Formats: sequence, C-alpha cells, structure tokens
Amino acid sequence: MRVVIAATGASGAIYLQRLLAQIDCTRNELHLVLSAFAKQVIHEELGELIVPEGVHEHNDRSMNVPFASGSSYFDGMVIVPCTMGTLGRLAAGTSDSLIHRAADVFLKERRKLVLVPRETPWNLIHVRNCATLIEAGAVILPAAPSFYSKPASIEEIVDTVVHRILDQISLPAPKAFRWFDNLE
Repeated sequence: MRVVIAATGASGAIYLQRLLAQIDCTRNELHLVLSAFAKQVIHEELGELIVPEGVHEHNDRSMNVPFASGSSYFDGMVIVPCTMGTLGRLAAGTSDSLIHRAADVFLKERRKLVLVPRETPWNLIHVRNCATLIEAGAVILPAAPSFYSKPASIEEIVDTVVHRILDQISLPAPKAFRWFDNLE
C-alpha cells in the first residue's frame, strides 16, 4: 500500500510515533509530512521522532510530491495528531501547505482520509467542521483510547487508538503490538 502520514501541532506525538513503528515499510510505501508546529510539539513531547528506515520524508512547504496530485494513486492518508485548525482549513477547502493540499486531493479523489484530533472539549465550530469533513468522505477518529484490555502501559493505551487507525487504512497491526489478543 501507498500511505501518507502527516502530523500537525496538536499534543499527541506519541500516537504518530507508535503508528510509524507499526507499519511495515518493507511491504508498504510510506510518506511522512510534518508541519512546523508538529516538529515543535514532537521535540517537546518526545525529544526526537524515530522515523523507520524506508520512510520518505517531505517538507510541508513543498508541493513537488506525487500525492499532491490526484493523478498519482495513494491508498490512504492519516493526519495524526490533527489540530482543530487543520480540521477547519480542510473543511473550508484551504490548501496553503502540503498537508492541506494532500488532504484535499484525498477528499476530491474519494480516497481514504483519516483525521485524528486529540483536542477536547470541542466547541460547536469543531463539531460543524467535523460534520463537513465526514460529509466530504473523511473519517474522524478522535484519539480516545479504550481500556477493555486493561492496558498496562502508556504504549498499550496509545495502541488502542493506533490499531483503530490501522484498521481504517486496511493495514494489520503487527502481532507483537496487538493488545486485543489479550481480550477474553
């Protein structure tokens, strides 16, 4: 599969890190785009993002990439974490960065677009922007972990969301990371 992973400046860089760790880059073509604020939040929350070998990294200010055009096929795009500002720009059709342009392309081409907001609570503007994007074909997957499996670590809690993301883009969670195998 060909997948674009993007991150914007919301808290929740651990979701991005865990997602990158669980996609097999030898079997999938993975492209990564970070906004300037995402880089700042990653530094504050993680220190450094560990990018697996084989991931293609792109500058958010460049439009010279294949997934910025509908004429190049990609299977899915995930923005994790996704700020409410990014949601608003996407709902308004504003494409002033590579992340916004790529998401717009995925919507117009009816390709899988998964947006993972972490912010809470939401105001009415957030709700309306989410409704607009759902109507346009996006999947809104709030970073709301589950606790059915009695997770024993922060990573296991985060993985409950990451595995939902992987399900949405039709990629399996690696066996070593599958927390749900522990459910009775």
